[in-house]
Parts: sequence; structure tokens; C-alpha cells
Amino acid sequence: MRRPRFARPIALAALVGGACAVRPPPAEGPDPALAGPPAPPPATGVDAATPPLADGGVAAPADASASARCPADMLHVARDFCTKVDRQCRKSEYDKANHITICHRFEPGSTRCTGPRLPLDFCIDRYEYPNEKGAHPPVMVSFYDASGLCAAKGKRLCYESEWTAACEGPGELPFPYGWERSAEKCNFDNAWVDPSLKKIYSDDPGVRDAELARLDRSVPSGHKPGCVSGYGVHDLTGNVDEWVLADRDRPEEKGRFSALKGGAWGHVRNACRPVTTSHEPEFTYYFVSFRCCRDPG
Repeated sequence: MRRPRFARPIALAALVGGACAVRPPPAEGPDPALAGPPAPPPATGVDAATPPLADGGVAAPADASASARCPADMLHVARDFCTKVDRQCRKSEYDKANHITICHRFEPGSTRCTGPRLPLDFCIDRYEYPNEKGAHPPVMVSFYDASGLCAAKGKRLCYESEWTAACEGPGELPFPYGWERSAEKCNFDNAWVDPSLKKIYSDDPGVRDAELARLDRSVPSGHKPGCVSGYGVHDLTGNVDEWVLADRDRPEEKGRFSALKGGAWGHVRNACRPVTTSHEPEFTYYFVSFRCCRDPG
């Protein structure tokens, strides 16, 4: 298999076995409580400089020895993740098209942990795949494609809880950059462009790629310097949807063991907690991509 080029958005299906059958646009799903991946031993010790969590707890310190257990292109996150939170929304909007409520501004400091905490210890890519600043994340990637490409780098897909923890940062913020939704900081709220499903799922690479280029509103990784979490992870909300491993099995959903996080470049929730579970792992679309995680050491 030849190595994909990322100078512009591409259809990765062309490299890993072809696009899937035509499917309707993704709809955002509910935000269930997370059970989490297999828990590592709880981190010990507290760094006095570590910001407090919403309920008075603390994030586990990312000491030098722990960070050294992650590759140079990844960041280390160790913390007790809150599986369920409550926040006060001060400004909201109901989006009829997607049947979702978008919170534009949360009350600062209103995060309250209402679920159990889960010890997490993992490495996560700084940017979307291929994890290079200035590269363009590929699209038309299925959950299986993403899993295989991460495995080829000695990594794996992130769990929902890991992705969310990296997004919220040590301060457990609703957006990676703070309390108010900002299209200036991250790439979203771009105008809707009506896609031709026949073209984006075409077997003709020329037809497919031309349509993908017409539809694309994504930007290169790291293009928005303000779109970064307290852990230093870029572009988690907006730009592209990202495949993750489900924290628990959902037999009632199409995404039984897979899910999508972050929203994309359109007008959706684009916050750290929402998760989309309404698509099977074979699903591909013109703004669906991924990033990788791995265990430390």
C-alpha cells in the first residue's frame, strides 16, 4: 500500500479498499455517561502547581519520567477523569436541522462532577492523523481504516474518555480553550455545502476527489493556534470528526463499539463531551477522520 499524501484532503478509502455504500449525513447522538477503558493503577502524588478539578480533586501530575514514556510526537495525560458532569449553560440555541441544543456559553466554574472518577494514564497525538503540524487530516476513513493506520504506527484509537479528558484539560473545561464556544479559536460554523453523495462515494477517484475538494472546509492541523487544550492537544473540537473506541458496548446503537467525537467544521455542538453513536464502524464521510493514542511505556 503506497503511503498517502496529505497536501490536501483525500479519500483514504481509495487506499484501503474502497468507499462504503451511500449513507445519509451523520447526526449527533446522545451524551451517555462513560464507563471508560480498563483502568490503570491510580496515579500517586500531587503537584502543587496542578490545577484543581471541578469537585476539589486534582489531575495526576505529568512528571518528566511519565512524559518520557510517550513518543516525542505525543503528549502524556494522567488524571482522574469524571465520567459525568453537570454545567450551567448561560446561552443556548436549538438547531432544528440536527435536533440538538448547542450551548454557546457556560457559566465559568460551574462544572460539577456527578459521576465516579476513572483513573486514566495515556499518550495522545498532538494533532489529527498523520499527527504533523501543517498536514491535512484525511477524510472518508472508516473506524476500521483508522484502527489499522494507528496500529501501523504502534498506536491505537483513543477511548471516548481519553479523548474527552485531553479536550477538557486539567481544569475540566467544556471547550478545550475555555467556557464560551468560539469559531475564531477552532474551525467550525462554516456554511453548509450540499454534497453529492453519488460523487463522494464514486468508484472514480477523479470524480470523488473533485467533490471532496469542493466540499472541504477543513484547515491544516495547527492552523488555529487557539484551538488547543490545557494539555497541549490541538484541534480536538471542529475541523473533522474523529473516530474513538467506545467506553462501553452500546448494542442499541449502530456504533456499538465505535463513536465519533469533536464535531467537524459545520454548525454543531463542537464541545468536549458530546459523542455521536449513530453510525456503524464501516461508515465513511467527507469530514470523518481520526487521531491516535497509546498506553505509556
